[in-house]
Amino acid sequence: MTDSLATPMIPVEAVAEPLPPPRRRSLFKRILADWSVRAGGGVLLLLVLMSLAAPWLGTIDPTAIDPGSGNLMPGTRGEFNSLAGDTFEHLFVMGTDSLGRDIWSRTLYGARVSLTVGVAVAVLAVVFGMLVGLLGGYFRRLDSAIMRLMDGVMAIPGILFAISLVALFGGKLLTVVVAIAVPEIPRVARLVRSVVLTVREEPYVEAAIALDTPTWKILVRHILPNAIAPLIIQATYVCASAILVEAILSFLGVGLPADMATWGNIMAEGRAQFNQFPHNVLFPGIFLALTVLAVNILGDGLRDTLDPKFNKRGG
Repeated sequence: MTDSLATPMIPVEAVAEPLPPPRRRSLFKRILADWSVRAGGGVLLLLVLMSLAAPWLGTIDPTAIDPGSGNLMPGTRGEFNSLAGDTFEHLFVMGTDSLGRDIWSRTLYGARVSLTVGVAVAVLAVVFGMLVGLLGGYFRRLDSAIMRLMDGVMAIPGILFAISLVALFGGKLLTVVVAIAVPEIPRVARLVRSVVLTVREEPYVEAAIALDTPTWKILVRHILPNAIAPLIIQATYVCASAILVEAILSFLGVGLPADMATWGNIMAEGRAQFNQFPHNVLFPGIFLALTVLAVNILGDGLRDTLDPKFNKRGG
C-alpha cells in the first residue's frame, strides 16, 4: 500500500532546466532599429558632414562677388573674377545669384549657420525650460506664479518677439538664437512640469521625502531621469522649428546680416528674379525642407522608441 502511494522518483537529468530570462535589447540598439531614426539621422549626418567638408567640396568664398558672372545657370563652367583680384576657372554647380556669388558654396556654408542655430536654440530652450518646469512642478507655492509667467510669454507671437529683439540688439547670431529660444522655453517648461506632477506622487518619491532626502537629490535622482526621454524628443522639434524660424527671419530681412550665407538670405536675394532664375530659391529651399523634414522624422522615431505610450514593439 505504501509503495503504491509513493511519489515516483524522477531522475535529475530529466528535469528541464529553467529557460533563461529573455534579454532586452539595449536602448541604443532599439533606437537604431527604428527606420525613422535611421532615415532622419542619416540625412542629418550627411548634411553635417557636407557642411563641415564644404571647403573641399568644390566651393569658393561664399561672400565673393563677380558681377560678370551674375545669374549663371546650374552646371555652368566659367571664369570667376572676384573683386579681390582672384581669377580662376570654376564649375558653378547650382549657378550664381545676381551678384555672381556661387549658390553651391553659399548653400553649404549656410548649412553651418542653420544647424548651429537649431542646436543652440534646442539646448537653451531645453535647459531653461527644464529648470522652470522642475521648479514649477515640484514647489507648489511657485507653480502658479511661474506658469502664469510662461502663459504670458506664450501669448506673444514668436516671430514678432524675434523681430523686436533683433531690431533692438542687432542681427547677431547670439541675438537671433536668444530671440528664437525664448518663445520655446514655456513649451518645454509645461512638458517637464506635467512629468514632475505625475512622478511627484510616486511612492518612492514620497519615501525619499519622508527620509528627509535633500530636495536637489530628489529632483536630480528621482524626478529628472523620468523627464529625459520627453526632453530629447521635444528638443528635436524645437531644433526643426528654430531652423525654420531663422530662415523666415533672414528671408524677411530681419535676421542675420544679408551678406552672411544663410538659406533665408539666399532665397531673399533670389526672390526678385524667381521667374527667370528659379534656381536661386529652389536649391536652398530644398536643403531647408530636407533638414526640417529629417529632424522631424528623427523626432518621430525617438518618440516611438522612448515614449512607452507609442512603443508597442517592446524590448
